[in-house]
Amino acid sequence: MRSTTEILGVPIDIIGYGAALDMLEQFMEEGGTHLVVTPNPEMIVLAQKDARIKEILCTAALAAPDGIGVLWASRFTDKPIRGRVTGCDLMSDLLGRMANSGKTAYFLGGKPGVAEMAKQKMESRCAGLKIIGTHHGYLTADDDTLIVEELIGKKPDLLMLGMWADLALNWADSHRELQIPVIACIGGTLDILAGTVNRAPVIFRRLGLEWFYRLVSQPSRAGRMLQLPVFAALVLRERFARRP
Repeated sequence: MRSTTEILGVPIDIIGYGAALDMLEQFMEEGGTHLVVTPNPEMIVLAQKDARIKEILCTAALAAPDGIGVLWASRFTDKPIRGRVTGCDLMSDLLGRMANSGKTAYFLGGKPGVAEMAKQKMESRCAGLKIIGTHHGYLTADDDTLIVEELIGKKPDLLMLGMWADLALNWADSHRELQIPVIACIGGTLDILAGTVNRAPVIFRRLGLEWFYRLVSQPSRAGRMLQLPVFAALVLRERFARRP
């Protein structure tokens, strides 16, 4: 049975890493469409301003506890989350399992060339993996139509969306009729798989300082990082409002 905690009205799954991987494989066997998200503070703040984004997050089949900020905020709920389930690791290991099961994937997102590079590296790393299509994330209306037609024809088991949070969520929600078993909104994971962006060293991840490494290595993220204190303020305000 699914267990979740709620952070600013957004449900987050309380789930271990292995169980999350098993759940994704189960989704593929069930068919239908299962939206997978990895809410972080920026996304949850966005959900406070955009009712549609909040609704989409609330209807996801799996909301993996990715960011350290989400774990921190969960301490103020009745169901704290003990460990992260990072989208990058989750997708990488899922693709590894898919190499042995015959399931197929499609990469959509990133700058031109990134999805194709990610495809090449993952197929080289995981013998037998079938990534049956790629496309960058800078979509025109014509691109969108062609991609939908391609997805209908190829029927991948996994669609990885590497776009900005609002773009990925809105695109996924608008195309649930495609009946892709797993549609995963995974942010910058394609860039990491392609090797165009370096992931934070393990020590930074263990200390919960991955956000700091990203800020130093990608100064262009500074504007997005401003959402962290906003998120913290909203969480604390809600916590004190609930105190008797």
